[in-house]
Amino acid sequence: MMINTGSGNTVIKSKLISRRMFVLSTAKAIVFFGIFGRLVSLQINEASKYKTLSDKNRFREWKLAPQRGIIKDYFNNTIASNEKVYQVHITPENSPNIEELFFRLKRILNLTDTKIFYLKRKIAKQKPWEPIIVSDNLTWSEFSRLNLFLHELQGVEPVVSVARLYPEKSSAHIVGYVSEVNPKELREKKYLKEMSVTGLAVGKTGLEYKLDKDIIGEVGFQRYEVNAFGKRIKQIQVDSGKAGKNYRSTIDIEVQKFITKVLEDNAASVCVMDIYNGDIVAMVSSPSYDPNSFVHGIDKNYWQELISNTKKPLNNKSISGLYPPGSTIKTIVALSALENDVWNHKKKINCTGKIELFGEKFHCWKKKGHGYMDMRSAIKRSCDVYFYEVARILGVDRLSKTAKKFGLGQKVLKGFVEERAGTVPSTKWKKKFIGKNWYIGETLHSGIGQGYFQSTPLQLCLMTAQIANGGFKINPKILADNKKDNGLRNYIKYKNENPNEPLPNDLLAANFDLKPLFRNQENINFVKEAMFSSTNEAGGTSYGSRISNKKFMFAGKTGSSQVKRFTAIQRELEIKQKDIVYEDRDHALFIAFAPVDDPKYAISVVVEHGGSGSSAAAPVAKKVIKKVLERHELRSNLNNKIGDSI
Repeated sequence: MMINTGSGNTVIKSKLISRRMFVLSTAKAIVFFGIFGRLVSLQINEASKYKTLSDKNRFREWKLAPQRGIIKDYFNNTIASNEKVYQVHITPENSPNIEELFFRLKRILNLTDTKIFYLKRKIAKQKPWEPIIVSDNLTWSEFSRLNLFLHELQGVEPVVSVARLYPEKSSAHIVGYVSEVNPKELREKKYLKEMSVTGLAVGKTGLEYKLDKDIIGEVGFQRYEVNAFGKRIKQIQVDSGKAGKNYRSTIDIEVQKFITKVLEDNAASVCVMDIYNGDIVAMVSSPSYDPNSFVHGIDKNYWQELISNTKKPLNNKSISGLYPPGSTIKTIVALSALENDVWNHKKKINCTGKIELFGEKFHCWKKKGHGYMDMRSAIKRSCDVYFYEVARILGVDRLSKTAKKFGLGQKVLKGFVEERAGTVPSTKWKKKFIGKNWYIGETLHSGIGQGYFQSTPLQLCLMTAQIANGGFKINPKILADNKKDNGLRNYIKYKNENPNEPLPNDLLAANFDLKPLFRNQENINFVKEAMFSSTNEAGGTSYGSRISNKKFMFAGKTGSSQVKRFTAIQRELEIKQKDIVYEDRDHALFIAFAPVDDPKYAISVVVEHGGSGSSAAAPVAKKVIKKVLERHELRSNLNNKIGDSI
């Protein structure tokens, strides 16, 4: 029997075709609506995005280094400012042939092969879209010549920027300097991460380092319209950014310059401080250097000259130089012994020129001795033997405690990266850092400021200031706070004039936080009077530098830091400091306050390898004290004006 399947096949085929047509039509519809939807999205939803991308192709933006804030002295003289500089930058990815570009720039800017090699190496280390500075301090003629050929120099950008300017070399160690930021600084300092810009300079030392976050400013930019080939058509917008915060310091630049001239490039430090508010009037480290040399990349020859100089001009000796305090410490030894009730200032010791302890001889600076001395005359004539005995009875631990109270052995000027703490020895200190027990002979050495004792000139100045103000704690300041100075000064004045009267309410309110460093103020007064005798009475170690005019009269204490121990033969022959080689001579020290009747300022002087404090350091102090007091009225009047305006 036969079955006819022709019509069935036709029906099946027709259904298959219809199904395929439906699928194809559906697919077409999906594709159509997908394309349509995308077009709608591009036209409406993402229009802003692509407009921005288009603008980026049409506009170019160039970041500008921020403008740092200005630093001034107490009298508003500028000690760190900015100047306009002409620069040329290169963006490697915008240059089709970097070799040809350098060939052209070499002729236009007179670039050396060494400079080009350095630039190529720098390009190889960074991203192609990151600009580099070819020259950051062009003359106007060089800058103009570059602009004439700019159409031939793809990838080159002439930039008008700002750079740091330091008008006065004498304040170099205080202000510090800026230089180009390095990768480590960008990683570690959060405020710099958002400021990545070609030519960014940051503070490396001094106030520039301490204030960097607030003084650095905000980045600006230049915006240009360019054609399809990247050629500049016109400038669209310029934003110079925001200048950093300005600061006023406590230093007097006129005093700074005067001290620098007095020191005559000797390796030395001079610090001057207001004894009531801690204002640092001067802090000179000699010899100095030119901080401007670091702004645009220091010359190799000048750098070699600086680092090879044995007087170390780059070191801020005032806060990083460490010296045994020598006999200046006798003021603290005397005070500590009196405060701890282990010594009576009337007690006499017979100085024969030396003492012997456990077979070791301890010599006085005067070979034949001073004879019978009480504490006042021992300070006046700086008798070592007397203070060997005082220190032995006192003990190094009690001495250490008093010394730390007065600012030794610690950083006292916060925020300066170069500051060092120094050393105030004690039994625990030696055990911890040297791993050995303390010996009594080391106590005797400590009693005259030798041995393990290490202090900075600023610490010695602070110590002296706190003795001079009657024994009250102050904190050294190098930034002016625009507050009227009437607290501690008025308190001391009232107490001196009304010793048995209670404090009035205004003084109580102003001085609730006063921190006395003494148990018995009479002990402080004794030390001050002994310092007076050292300078103003015949036989005193600094008598030769006295000023008889009461307006400038000062009280001081000399000292010498031993660099190399004298041999028995040298001592027997009475060899003088001037007769030995410079590097082996003692450091000369002097501390003082002035004027005697109404103290206002403290000073410390350290002259490296100067020999004795009386011959090298005290004469410097005499000149500086006179200069500072001559300018006191100007400073006081300005302080009062500022205070009245608050």
